[in-house]
This record gives sequence, C-alpha cells and structure tokens, in this order.
Amino acid sequence: MAKKVGIIGAGGMLKYHVEGFSLAGAEVVAIGDVAPGAAAKAAAQWGIGKSFESVDAMLADCTDLDAVSIIVPNKFHAPLAIRCLEAGLHVFCEKPPALNAAEVQQMMDAAQRADRKLVFNFNNRARPDSQAIKAYIDRGVVGTINSAQAKWIRRTGIPGFGGWFTTKALSGGGPVVDLLHMIDLALYFMGYPEPAHVLATTFDTFITDPGFKGPWGIPDQAGGTNDVEAAAHGFVTFKTGQVLTLQVSWAEMVKSEEVSVVFQGTKAGGKVERVFRSDGMDQAAADACELYVQENGVSVNRHILAPACEDMGRSQSAQNFIAAIEGSAEPLNTPDQALRLMAIIDAIYQSASTGKPVSF
Repeated sequence: MAKKVGIIGAGGMLKYHVEGFSLAGAEVVAIGDVAPGAAAKAAAQWGIGKSFESVDAMLADCTDLDAVSIIVPNKFHAPLAIRCLEAGLHVFCEKPPALNAAEVQQMMDAAQRADRKLVFNFNNRARPDSQAIKAYIDRGVVGTINSAQAKWIRRTGIPGFGGWFTTKALSGGGPVVDLLHMIDLALYFMGYPEPAHVLATTFDTFITDPGFKGPWGIPDQAGGTNDVEAAAHGFVTFKTGQVLTLQVSWAEMVKSEEVSVVFQGTKAGGKVERVFRSDGMDQAAADACELYVQENGVSVNRHILAPACEDMGRSQSAQNFIAAIEGSAEPLNTPDQALRLMAIIDAIYQSASTGKPVSF
C-alpha cells in the first residue's frame, strides 16, 4: 500500500518534495500552511486532496498519514518535527535540522521514543555526481581523506532583507546555515569524523546593502531585522587528524558563485562541483566530479560521468525518504550526523563571537 504523506509548508521546496514522493510511489494527501490561502492554492496546483491552515487540524483530520515533510522557517523545524514524531509519524525535514544542536538532540530523542525515522533534506548528497564520488570512497579508491575544502560563495545572494532569512531568532544564522550543504557533503565524504577544534570568523559587511540582494528568496520587510552574517570562513580539526576548511557567503567580493567540495586523500583526491553556465543561478548549472590519481608516476585526472540533475538532488532526496521508511533503502543521512553538523555550526558562531577557537 502506498505511503500517505502530509506536507507542512507551501514554500519553494514543495515542488521537489511532491515530485520525489510521487516518484517513490507515495501519495501526498494533505498540505498545511498557516498563511491564509497558501495551502489551498498549493493543493489546487499539485492535485493534493486536502488543505489546512493549521497543523493540528491536519493531524486531527488525516489519521491515516504515515509521514510528514516540513518546509517552514528554521525556527519551527524542531517543534513541528517533535509534534509529528509524537503523533507516530515519520519526519522528513528541510535543512537546517534546527536552530542549534540542542534542538536536534530533542528531535532525536523524540524519534527514538516514537521509533520513527527522522531524515533531513541534505539533498546535495543525493546528486548523482555526489553518489558517484561516494562510491569510489566506499570502495577504498580514495583511501583516507586527510583534508577537504567546502565552499558555497555568492557575490549577490542575500535572500531578502528584514525577513526570516536575515533574522537570527528565526533562521539560526545566515549563509552558514542556509548554505550548509557543502559543509555537510565534505563531512559525508570524510566519514563524519568527530570534531576537535573550530576556529572561524564571520563578516556582516554587506548584510544591509541592497546591491547584494539575490534574485530569489522572500520579499524585503521594511524595518525588519538583519542580524546574521553575510560571509564566514573557518577551519575545523577532527580527532582523527583530518581537517576541513570552509567558506560560505551570500555577499562577498568574489568573481562569481562557486559551489564545491574538494578533498585530498591518501590514494586519490577529488572534486564535486556545481558548474554555472551563464547567469550564475542554480537553474543554469550542471554538476561535475573528478578524481585525481597518480598512475605509473603520471598525474591523471579522471572526469567521472554521472547523470544530469538540474534540481541538485532534491527530488531524489525526497524519494530516498520514502524508500527508507518502507525499508527498501538506507536513509541518506542520520540524526547523529545532523547533530554533529549543528554542533560544528554552533562552534563556528561561538568562535566568531569570541575570537577564540572552540574545543569539543
């Protein structure tokens, strides 16, 4: 029998959740959104049978749900996930996992008590090129990854001024949180090692400059808050001896957008990269991956072929969630990994605030 899914939030990621669930053979039966009319409009557009302006109303009416997906501002991830887990539902939650590591721990505890899956939409893991590189890593071709560099930088990418993205109490942070995907992907390739120290600096130089606004996001709110960073640079050491450098930005003086993970292993190095073709936007891009090896004393660069994936793995990630709750596949990520990621992000902000390294 097809799994029945309810969706909380009618935002921009809804399209990919619906597509992924449908590809997996699940049925999206309900959508809820507190904004007046938003759920009804989305239900009509995507052929969803029921719409609600209250999560409680959706859960009370749709007693046959197996799972929910959560697509709301970051502040509400943890309380909604816990509410749904306690109702006996599997949960697929948009990134970031929560505002901080403490909230992720609360979500994990609720999932364990309910014996339900808690999976986060780290969709860049699901990209075919990411999975191709991961397969080489898992087969031992790369050896141990000693060091990696995670980068997602934008020159003009602030997603609206004064709204929830730029309000730390609602978002948890700026690009470190919004563009955490390459940090997660690097950790995924490295085996998600346990961190030892974090040293980081954040910059808010352009966070109120309208010349650095991106072409997507949410409308500006006059008189709103802009108390998050515009860019961050950091360095993480791990108890395994591995190291990670990171650079993330919405607004930074760079030539163009760059999205990549580069790593150096004991047997091979490599790169996974989002290559922008023209206007520097997500929709005008393709993915690429390479391996760097030494063969018979010669440096060889291997271009790894992988299927095209315009949506950066978003639909595949949602599809994997359904397979995971059906038991036909392992989830692409675990709550333990989400907890470790958020602990590193917490340490990035703590180090930037104090000007000192943070030790674990």
